[in-house]
Amino acid sequence: MEIITGKPQEDDAAPTCGGRSVWLRPPPATRNGPPLTRERITEAAVALLDEEGIERLTMRHLAERLQVGATTLYWHIDTKDDVIDLAVDAIFAEAAVPGERAGSWRDDVVALLTGCRATLLKHPWSAALPLRQRPVIGPNFLMWMEYLQATLVRAGLTGRHVQAACWLLYSHVQGSTASQSNLRWTDAERHAAHEQLGRHSHRYPTLLDHSYVLDDEWDENFRLGLTYVLDGLEAQIRSAS
Repeated sequence: MEIITGKPQEDDAAPTCGGRSVWLRPPPATRNGPPLTRERITEAAVALLDEEGIERLTMRHLAERLQVGATTLYWHIDTKDDVIDLAVDAIFAEAAVPGERAGSWRDDVVALLTGCRATLLKHPWSAALPLRQRPVIGPNFLMWMEYLQATLVRAGLTGRHVQAACWLLYSHVQGSTASQSNLRWTDAERHAAHEQLGRHSHRYPTLLDHSYVLDDEWDENFRLGLTYVLDGLEAQIRSAS
């Protein structure tokens, strides 16, 4: 087993994309004292992120929450990026894949992505993460992605089209939840912005006509957008058959 003995990294160090993923390293042997496991660390990290946001996630702060020293935490986890990897995979355990296929591949995709969106909204910090900055290879995420890609194959997509469709759909979920989770406009600000558009209606007539800044129909926009994407995929499948 490889034992990491180097100096712990600073909390604010840049993400390290080239190192071995936490999922590719075995957990260290248990030392004397109360057991500190990946499961305990992950549970505490998700709670911290839910309550305080990603800005407050540091190895020191997480160690305090676990009531251990920072050195003890570093014995189990190399970097803050590892903590985030574990936390992201943990919430994908909540975005469960449908237990039974609905019969229609479209219905299965809608159920899968709608559940994922609900989970990401429950954990707003997750929606803004650049999840592809490091490979996401935790078991829960991989199970979720396996279901999505298997459903696309069942629909009739082949080869490169499977990956392209997969990331298109995933980007729709992530983009929708990131926008909803991070937008911090009050009603007063929305209406002030709408009035501003009205004063410049000659420049932005379409935005004004469609109440661009007043729109907050997140659920409906997600549903319609997903319908448009699935319609396009269905057309692609028909044209290739």
